Parts: sequence; C-alpha cells; structure tokens
Amino acid sequence: MKPTRCYTIWFSQRTGSTLLYEALSSTGVAGKPTEWLNHRKPDATSLKDIQEIWNSGTTDNGVFGLKFSPHRALNEWIDTFRMEFQLSEHLSRPKVWEAAFPGGKHIFMTRRNKVRLAVSWWRAIVSGEWHRLYGQKPGDTDIADKYSFDAINHLFAECSMREAAMQSFFSEDNIIPLTIVYEDFILGYEETVRQVLDYLNIPADNVSIAPPVLDRLADNVSEEWVHRFREERQTDWINPAW
Repeated sequence: MKPTRCYTIWFSQRTGSTLLYEALSSTGVAGKPTEWLNHRKPDATSLKDIQEIWNSGTTDNGVFGLKFSPHRALNEWIDTFRMEFQLSEHLSRPKVWEAAFPGGKHIFMTRRNKVRLAVSWWRAIVSGEWHRLYGQKPGDTDIADKYSFDAINHLFAECSMREAAMQSFFSEDNIIPLTIVYEDFILGYEETVRQVLDYLNIPADNVSIAPPVLDRLADNVSEEWVHRFREERQTDWINPAW
C-alpha cells in the first residue's frame, strides 16, 4: 500500500520522540511511526524493501509515519532513494526524501534544556534503561558512580550537531517543520498530540488518544549529575550562564 500522506519525526535522543510515536500509533489513523530505517543498511535496501516498509507502516487512511535521527547515514539513504526512484542528482535532499515518503510533512523535536538532555542520554547508556513503561518499578542498577564529564559533554555537543543537521536539511527547501518542544509536550500531552494530528490534516474529533505509555526516568542521581556538570562545564567562566 503506497501511502498518500507521510510525515517524518526528526529527533535527537531524549526529546520525547518515542512517547510521541506511541501516542500517534494509538490513534489508529496516523500511521505506525517507528524507526523504519534504523536497522537497515541503505546500500542493501531496494525499492521492494521500501514498498514493504510502506505496507507495514501505513494505516488504512493512507498515512505513513517514521522517526529518524540524522547521522552520517542520512546522506546514504538519500543516495539509495535517488537511485531506487531514478531521480536526478541535482534534486534537493528534501525532494528525494519525499519521493520515498510522498506528501511528506516534517516534525522537529527538540528540548530546551540541553544539559538535562545530555544527562538523560548518558543515564540511559550506562543504565541500559532507555524507557520505562508507565507504572513499572524502577530498575535497581546503581549508577551513582557512572558520572562522566567527558561523556556528558560529548552528548551535550552531539545533540546540538544533530539539530544543526536537521536545520541544514530543512533549509535546502525552506521547510518550516512543526516544532515539538519536549518540556511543553510533557506538560500538555494530549494537546500536543492533537496539534500534530491537525498539522497532518487528520480529522481528530472522534479520535481517541491513549494515555502516556512511558514513565519519567529522571531521579536524584540525574539531578546530581545535572548540577555537577553545569558547575564543571562553567569552571573559570567570568559570566556563568546557569
């Protein structure tokens, strides 16, 4: 089933992208927007494979969604789509992307507090707990001694680089994505999901949205790491920002 309306959730880690795609999937009318490309190799993906992705991720109303975080594979995917759809080498990357995901719209997920983003990212890496189902007991892994300034500092920079890569992609065709801010999404969960449905031109008056399926992971250890990192990151600054 070739979709007629597609959207991409562009994200860096720890911005609420999984919470959003689970919410959209729960509606039954917004595709099945998981990370369809992440476990595939671009140079080993054919047109038939792309069609299978469409079939798997499209709801009966012709809507398809996916989430994607830019990294070096983005341009490899562009090359694959350009070849499989026999597109000109002069076509912009957004137009090539739209050939694979027609009628495409773009959702940009961000988080204002990049320090908390980086700490959350590192916490997930060292604990192995990337998500926790709502109501599930916290894991008992002790990670208090796993703080690493260098690792958090790297992730602090990496999330900014990924957002810069997204903006570079959007700028090629003057795309204005729908921006979803993590901090606002958490405070206005259903309102945000309905905002997305409206942006996608999906009638939502009678659409039911499931409650959040994920629970908060931040804890006292996270807070300690946030405080420690912000202090260490600004050591010897004449005008500390925070």
